[in-house]
Amino acid sequence: MAESPWIIDVTEETFQTVVIDQSQAIPVIVDFWATWCQPCRHLGPLLEKLANEAAGAWILAKVNVDEQQQIAAAFQVQSIPTVFAVQGGQILDQFAGLLPEPQLREWLGRFQPSAEDLALAEAKTLATTDPRAAEEKFLEVLESTNNKDAVKIELARFYVDQHRDADSRALLDQLEARGFLEPQAQDIKAELELRAAAAESGGVGECRTALASDPENPTLKLHLADALAAVKQFPEALDLCLDLVKTGDAAIKEQAKTTMVNMFHILGSGADLTQSYRRKLATALY
Repeated sequence: MAESPWIIDVTEETFQTVVIDQSQAIPVIVDFWATWCQPCRHLGPLLEKLANEAAGAWILAKVNVDEQQQIAAAFQVQSIPTVFAVQGGQILDQFAGLLPEPQLREWLGRFQPSAEDLALAEAKTLATTDPRAAEEKFLEVLESTNNKDAVKIELARFYVDQHRDADSRALLDQLEARGFLEPQAQDIKAELELRAAAAESGGVGECRTALASDPENPTLKLHLADALAAVKQFPEALDLCLDLVKTGDAAIKEQAKTTMVNMFHILGSGADLTQSYRRKLATALY
């Protein structure tokens, strides 16, 4: 196999980076093969040719089943060649055996990024180096797309990352006017609410000083929790909120619960802190 940046031999050590991590940005086609497999000798070069033609629109990850048996077992490969399409860390589709080139092109075409997807990816890349150009690209896609809500969510996230909270809030208000928010939009809203609460209460240092002068004041404890959450010091913030849920009056309890839920959104449902404190919150409430 000629060297190509789009074709990578995968090992157990590189699987996470090559397949799972890269699939968050572009599709990864995983080809399970072996040197003794006659159909693999036909399918492999064809996949490699198409990967080079795609020039980075997707990555071909090749897994030698004799050398990487644990990866093959994880994918439950029963025969070879077997090919999987992975995107966003999830298997989208698969086939076993040898496909003729037209059928293979058609199958791969289902996972190709659209011009809109490529433009959004470019905007996200520009966000770290040229925010003005990134915003222009986001707005350009927003103007031309039929899926405006999805692009508004991406743009709202960009504004949050740029600390342009008012612009982000304006987009979320438009989305919320439909009567619902997607989970990604809800996560952005949670971060904005934590920032707003922290801005009202002051920074962490100011909140600690205020609480030191009145250690049992539940409002000051809540202000410190908001400030800590805004700078992602989640364990201490969660502990403070949990204590307020257990000991505060109805108003403080509700505010502390809201702050905890907002932190869960930012941390993600799968995070250890989220799972642990969800259980603690449920116990405290019920």
